[in-house]
Amino acid sequence: MAVSGGKDSFAMLLLMEEFRRRAPVRFDMVSVTVDSGYPGFCPEIIEEFVKSRNIAVHIERTNHYGIINEKKRPGSSYCSICARLKRGSLYEVASRLSCNKLALGHHLDDFIETLLLNQFFVGSLKAMSARMLADNGETVVIRPLVYTPERDIIKFSEAAQLPVVSCSCPVAGDSDMRRKRMKRLLDDLESEIPNIRKSMLTALSNVKPRHLLDLSLI
Repeated sequence: MAVSGGKDSFAMLLLMEEFRRRAPVRFDMVSVTVDSGYPGFCPEIIEEFVKSRNIAVHIERTNHYGIINEKKRPGSSYCSICARLKRGSLYEVASRLSCNKLALGHHLDDFIETLLLNQFFVGSLKAMSARMLADNGETVVIRPLVYTPERDIIKFSEAAQLPVVSCSCPVAGDSDMRRKRMKRLLDDLESEIPNIRKSMLTALSNVKPRHLLDLSLI
């Protein structure tokens, strides 16, 4: 599973650990952290925490920071390039370690914020998938926290005193302004529509293709 050191991936790690303990089927887990080479990033904290749970851990050290600075075109998205590089590394490591599933820590809010971002800024009706075959054709990506609201993860993180590690991204806080805007929009709407987040997530599994404009669906 991908463990970045943030609250979401740490929460996923602990919940999957508990699920493994209770599950009627046996499966193995390995925590994978991609070190993008950002100055100040401390994967050692992640490694120490994961090992304290008796879970296998792998730190993949890369030069993504140097590649991004060299290849990024003016005006292009820093996060987009970083995400592609990091995802590629995760797929490669999953294959190398013979993992047939790659768990990512996206939660309920990530799903519906992505839906809104694509509608508002891309002109596409899509979000994320809770289970999908990756582009490499061999790794199955799963998102176990799909039904978990971010506010619950925050409470869990604080209660468990998780050692959250900063990603040390040089543009952190600036490049995700659109997503923060979606968060504010949802918070505003929630004051009038209390169940809006759950309703929007339900909508993603209740699609009516005949009532859309995509001719390929007719």
